[in-house]
Amino acid sequence: MAESQPMLAGTTVLDLASVGPAARCTRILADYGADVVKVGPVAKKAGKQIRPPFFSYGAGRGLRRVQIDLKAPEGRDALLALAAKADVFVESFRPGVVDRLGIGYDAVRAVNPGIVYCSTSGYGQSGPYSQWAGHDINYLALGGFLACSTPRGDGGPPIPGATVADSAAGGMHAAIAILSALNARHTTGEGAHLDVSVADGVLQLMSLHVDEHLATGAEPGPGSNILTGRLACYDVYEAADGKWLSVGAIEPAFYANLCRALGCEQWLEHQNDDAVQDGIRADFAAAFRTRDRDAWVTELAPANTCVAPVYEVSELVDDPHLVARGAFAEAKDAEHGTFRQTGAVLAGAARELPVHEVAAADHTDTDAVLREAGVSDETIQSLHAAGVVE
Repeated sequence: MAESQPMLAGTTVLDLASVGPAARCTRILADYGADVVKVGPVAKKAGKQIRPPFFSYGAGRGLRRVQIDLKAPEGRDALLALAAKADVFVESFRPGVVDRLGIGYDAVRAVNPGIVYCSTSGYGQSGPYSQWAGHDINYLALGGFLACSTPRGDGGPPIPGATVADSAAGGMHAAIAILSALNARHTTGEGAHLDVSVADGVLQLMSLHVDEHLATGAEPGPGSNILTGRLACYDVYEAADGKWLSVGAIEPAFYANLCRALGCEQWLEHQNDDAVQDGIRADFAAAFRTRDRDAWVTELAPANTCVAPVYEVSELVDDPHLVARGAFAEAKDAEHGTFRQTGAVLAGAARELPVHEVAAADHTDTDAVLREAGVSDETIQSLHAAGVVE
């Protein structure tokens, strides 16, 4: 249900990242109504920053853009002027870079004691790995995620089908921390410096496995427990048409429903019997191969069996349930035309969105944003003349 007033209306966020976990974070904040201002380099230095494809990160939906040369003293001062009026400051530079630029937490806090300053990095602001470069696959590897996933044909860990570290361990991690700090500020009046490490976020995602090892000495991995494929009731099976079904019948009642629906009643009392799991899998697989995937879904999904289709992306975008819940929105780009995109799907965000008009690649809101921060027109003109802003 759409809210009449967005939950983060009136909250201003400065985002100095172009891609990755920080951009995932501010996408979430923008979907909740925050005024997110993307701070990028001026054109002559933009080649040093990754420019995402036109459709990514919501295609700039609900975002504004400024371009500032942060290496110029005047550019630093302009950013600090923006920070003085902001609620949240998000950066994803290598640890130490913002301090060298004069826009670190202490510098921003000096002009805005209530700022919530979020530093996102792969391995955190401290520790022996803090200066390591990395991407999603590296954080998932360090945090045990890859080792607990079913191996590929050559025995090595698989490459995940989604950037779980960037989106959840990083982006959602940062958003949760920011919202918590904003909530605390209502009571204390004080801001915070948040050290968001994506590797820490993966550790939190993996805590069930990690805690099992720490408590029992067990070595979690593929097939070590029900959630990593030990039992036939939690697996994927191929249907007659070559498409696949996911089965997650963990609870005994759901497992019993599944056995009866598949004609496998002989296994009703053996759900957790390790000695016969190969037999259960073989019989389940044989049963599923007798009908097409969607026929099974029609019968089993509503019948308390914990069965769902394994969709290709091209299928899920037209799924009637997701469409009915308003999961997709429309955007219009001058060069690429009208296209659909993932909407504001997280709980409490407005689902009914107008068509988003994608800004031109060279469009900026620099002048308007600087004026809102109290920068005079004369100063703005001088910044343009010096090539410090665009």
